[in-house]
Amino acid sequence: MKHVVITGANRGIGLELARYYQREGWQVTGVCRESSTELAAVAEVIDGIDVTSAAEVKRLVDRLHGKAIDLLINNAGLLNDEVLGQLDFDSIRRQMEINAYAPLRISEALLPNLVAGSKIALITSRMGSIADNDSGGRYGYRASKAALNAFGKSLAVDLKGRGIAVALLHPGYVKTRMVNFGGLISPEQSAAGLAQRIAALTLKNSGSFWHSNGEELPW
Repeated sequence: MKHVVITGANRGIGLELARYYQREGWQVTGVCRESSTELAAVAEVIDGIDVTSAAEVKRLVDRLHGKAIDLLINNAGLLNDEVLGQLDFDSIRRQMEINAYAPLRISEALLPNLVAGSKIALITSRMGSIADNDSGGRYGYRASKAALNAFGKSLAVDLKGRGIAVALLHPGYVKTRMVNFGGLISPEQSAAGLAQRIAALTLKNSGSFWHSNGEELPW
């Protein structure tokens, strides 16, 4: 049975990904700070994990010791807004910690669990595209997702020799709590699209930046 580990799995896109892979017959491990009854119904839950904490990531590693991971989905994220002239640098720093540094930290920490043929999916955002930015704002979120894209590209290069492919995936504008449920597509639609992109991920297209609908996005 294939094994997927998903961070930020207790709600929204993460929860729908957990449900998707459970229906597909995968063993699902859901990682989160606080569990939910919905997640517990479809996954083995490792809760109490703050992805920015080295000590808690170490506890995650210990819980997964000796367990092969076929797919690691770094999904945990934070979206805040900042207004030019009143920038909150603590907010920007926190988004960098959660959206960029944490996925890199977890990917490196769980490398012993990954083998040739394993995949890493980084849930990034179109807002991390510099070429696509025509509306400004969202300083912390845009910068953190651009950093995540850079980390993901380097991971793809460095892990290719090990046979591990890396995808950078924009989920779409999804109706989740993060955007006050004002998105264009449902979490179910997003999860299905993301899973299709992950299934199509190979060493040849590793390191590419994709929309969940299959569109390749500009850096």
